[in-house]
Amino acid sequence: MRKEYDFSKSKKNPYLKKLKKPITIRVDVDTIGYFKGLSDKTGIPYQNLINLYLAECASKHKKIDLSWK
Repeated sequence: MRKEYDFSKSKKNPYLKKLKKPITIRVDVDTIGYFKGLSDKTGIPYQNLINLYLAECASKHKKIDLSWK
């Protein structure tokens, strides 16, 4: 191992913006079941599926209709 390293030509991490932040949310059991079912069919982990769905909603600026009747 060297005593010192030269980082003068180093680059920033290009994936820095794509890092994920762990959070805690409360999700209905039926909703989790739905995504787990999709996970079984697609082979994609259910947490990734939820993230993909939320990312799509955010990118398309989807709005929720909260009209109470």
